[in-house]
Order: sequence, then structure tokens, then C-alpha cells
Amino acid sequence: MTRILLICGVDEAGRGPLAGPVSAAAVILDAARPIEGLADSKKLSERQRDALAPIIRERALAWAVATASVEEIDRLNILQATLLAMKRAVEGLQVQPQQVLVDGLYCPHTGIPSEAIVKGDSKVAAISAASILAKTARDELMLGLHEQYPQYGFDGHKGYPTAAHLAALREHGVSDVHRRSFRPVRELLPPAA
Repeated sequence: MTRILLICGVDEAGRGPLAGPVSAAAVILDAARPIEGLADSKKLSERQRDALAPIIRERALAWAVATASVEEIDRLNILQATLLAMKRAVEGLQVQPQQVLVDGLYCPHTGIPSEAIVKGDSKVAAISAASILAKTARDELMLGLHEQYPQYGFDGHKGYPTAAHLAALREHGVSDVHRRSFRPVRELLPPAA
């Protein structure tokens, strides 16, 4: 009998925004319960992602979503904070994978054999699933932040540096959930005394 290798796909959402945490997801798919329509979350509409996310959570052998906070992003830098969120997602799985496949160029240190795959979210189903869970979870977090900070319009741009977001930043100043290490935010901070 051949042992099935438990492969976990990992991806992140939210490296580029000026506000909010970066989120990451880890997913181990169940070969016996395939999911139609998996693709890189950026190639799917919001409606498609929102429809797929509960199916992934229901059919996967294991899944976990984790974040790194704005404070961690500012302290560590966005790459290290992203790797930290990925590590937390892998560690949050109820089933330990034997291999970790990560979208991109870098792997978090998990103690599990890992491989980084460029454009992995369009090549590996488990990474596609992780990209969808990371994106939908982060969008939900940003909707929560919109309730607290409606003046920035997080419900629309999710923290990305759109013209509307930059205009709101100039008008209302920098909030507690903005990444101070990102240049468009940093340039609006009062000079350090």
C-alpha cells in the first residue's frame, strides 16, 4: 500500500496594502473530495472566492488561517511578517503535513520540508485553495476595520493604495491600523521630535 504524501499549500494575502494585517492560509486538500474551480484568488471574482471558501473549509483534510499584525509588519518588514503569518498558519493545522508548498520565492521556517513555487497559486490546487482562504479571511478583517474607521473606505479598497485611499489618508491622517513603514503612510507622519 502506498502512503499518501500529505501536502500543504500555503499562500498569503495583503502584502501590498497600506493598512491592516497580512494574512496567510495553509490547506491540505483531500484527494477523495475534489473541489471544482480552484484558481489563483486574484483571477477569481469576489463572488467566486466567497462561494469557494466555505467549500474549501468543509472538504479540506485540514486548513488554518493566520495573520501578522500591522505592528509586526512595521517592526519586521513585510516579507518577514508574511513568512511569520505563513508559519503560524502551518502550525495551526490540525493535521501535520509532510511537505509544504508555498506560493512565491520564500518559505517560512516550519521544520517541515518546504518548496517555494513561483506562480504556485495557479499551478498547485492546495496553494490555490490557500490563496482563496487567505484573501477571503483578510477581506473580512478589512470589513471589520471599515466599521471602526469608515472614513478610509476599507470596505472598497481593502487597504490597497488606491487614489481614494490616499486621498482619505491625506484628509484624515494616519490611523492605528496603517502600516507606518510603508512610504505613502510614512510621508504623512509628523516628523519625529
